[in-house]
Amino acid sequence: MRLFSFNDLLFILAATRWTIVLSLLSFALGGLLGGVIAILRISKFAPLRLAAAGYVHLFQGTPLLMQLFLIYYGLSLFGLRLDAWTAVTIAYTIYAAAFLGDIWRGCIQAVPKEQWEASRALALGCLHQLFLVIMPQAVRIAIPPTVGFLVQLVKATAVASIIGFVELTRAGQLIVNVTFQPMVVYPLVAVLYFALCWPISLAALRLERRIDAALGIKQHP
Repeated sequence: MRLFSFNDLLFILAATRWTIVLSLLSFALGGLLGGVIAILRISKFAPLRLAAAGYVHLFQGTPLLMQLFLIYYGLSLFGLRLDAWTAVTIAYTIYAAAFLGDIWRGCIQAVPKEQWEASRALALGCLHQLFLVIMPQAVRIAIPPTVGFLVQLVKATAVASIIGFVELTRAGQLIVNVTFQPMVVYPLVAVLYFALCWPISLAALRLERRIDAALGIKQHP
């Protein structure tokens, strides 16, 4: 047992970068896959809609911890042994894709059907309707829930510690194990999570206001 030191603080701060990297990587990759899922969810081809819906229900309806276990330990049963980095990247990507795909599908469908009809009257094809008329309006709707999910994703990276991936929470656990000062370490970890999440919310609010100003939407006090 020893007292919490400056070196311990540096260790926790160094681990924080992996929380950031994992969050951004899984959000970016999950966003790419989620965009495909969102489009498939509104497809006129029923098998594609059902396949996308099945993916969403599967990964939204099962715990992230279980998904992580199955990828990290389960694949080894078939001779595929993944390191912790690869396992958490895959797990968080498919997890993020399920939620982002559903969020964005709802935002696309929230655009009034009159907008679809108006764009169809201009003889635009389905893809042109989607990307030129519907998407710009859906983006404004999607900002709050997307940012809300990103904040949840940052905090959900703590689950990765269960397979030994050293991110912010895991670093805190390791320091507590040698200092036996949880009331010093865990409040620090909480402050660091807050420092990561709060600027994201502020940036999203600023982006909303810019978009509203460009569209001439009046802001409420």
